Amino acid sequence: MTRELTGKTEFTRLREQAGLTLEEAARVVRVSGRTAYRYESGDSSPSPLALEILELMARSHQREQPSAGFRFVDLFAGIGGLRIGFEKLGGKCVFTSEWDKYAQQTYRKNFPEDPEHVFAGDIREYTKDVGALAGIPAHDVLLAGFPCQPFSIAGVSKKNSLGRPHGFLDATQGTLFFDVAQIIKFHRPKAFLLENVKNLRSHDGGNTFRTIMNVLENELGYKVETRVMSARPWVPQGRERIFIAGFLDHGVGFSFDDVVIPEGPAPVLGSVLLPRVDEKYTLTPKLWQYLQDYRKKHESKGNGFGYGLCGPNDVARTLSARYYKDGSEILVDQGPSKRPRRLTPKECARLMGFERGNRVWDIPVSDTQAYKQFGNAVVVPVVEAVAQAMEPWLPRAQGGDVIPLSASTPQEPEVAAAHG
Repeated sequence: MTRELTGKTEFTRLREQAGLTLEEAARVVRVSGRTAYRYESGDSSPSPLALEILELMARSHQREQPSAGFRFVDLFAGIGGLRIGFEKLGGKCVFTSEWDKYAQQTYRKNFPEDPEHVFAGDIREYTKDVGALAGIPAHDVLLAGFPCQPFSIAGVSKKNSLGRPHGFLDATQGTLFFDVAQIIKFHRPKAFLLENVKNLRSHDGGNTFRTIMNVLENELGYKVETRVMSARPWVPQGRERIFIAGFLDHGVGFSFDDVVIPEGPAPVLGSVLLPRVDEKYTLTPKLWQYLQDYRKKHESKGNGFGYGLCGPNDVARTLSARYYKDGSEILVDQGPSKRPRRLTPKECARLMGFERGNRVWDIPVSDTQAYKQFGNAVVVPVVEAVAQAMEPWLPRAQGGDVIPLSASTPQEPEVAAAHG
């Protein structure tokens, strides 16, 4: 029986993925312990039926018990929406970076303290030199919802003509993507997931996105897949964001086509509304009149600026970080005899998928800060779906190998060294 690139036989790989000891595997495939040992060592080959049985058990085991042991970092973390999706797979967050003190409060409140976990503020303190970069713990997966700052690539053509070196150290210098690239270059994680506004693709005539992709694919050497995804199938909100997934191993078969989209009717706003809310969320007469006048003024000019009034059967606009100002993009209709109201922070948590199923989200900050945090956050069930699609290609606990579960591809893709 041939050995795989890791030195394991196919029998061993499937046995381990099924969570079986050698003795248990022997009983399952109905052979003696000595025969099972020969399968394990490669001195003898199991029957196709034995391998098929182990394959089925491995698939069942991985559905019941998420892959464990991969370590990840959470950069520009906000309140931890990306972390939720990958922790659900069994990943361990070893480093978090978030500069906003109020977001830190919410993050710490909702994730238990771990003595091995490092919580940092400004990521630039860790990217100023090689010694600082070494202060970020080793990790298998990097997550980052990095802010989109203007990328200045002026002068690259001139430097080309002069034969001067340039690259991401030049083209993205001064942007926060530069810090992400520095960390990827130093630590060489086996996978990453980046998230940003969908307009990242069109920013500066597409130059920003081309620069980012050039850095990730050509300069850092990752296989990269991208997709703009709408949160509409998961939550009652028309929110679109771009996701950028990368893998160090170019043999990985991940595709955003593998993301499972919920079937059936999409949710409506009534699914996240609370039955009773405090009167303080109802707009004051002055603010309501201002918003109506503002809308009329812009309608007369032929543009669509104005408030978004929603009923329980409607879909909300995109929740933004400015929601705390007047709530105008998502106003809840309370009937003709009453002024509309804002969403409560708890309803925002539900609209963004932080409160879903049995998950409860604590909000330790003021309403103003909570609105900012949810407006800047990712939609959690979208991240969970992306993470699930990436899961077969993420590192496992045993040596961090990438192990796709497929009977048709018995050999594992070769994985580069952590600090290649």
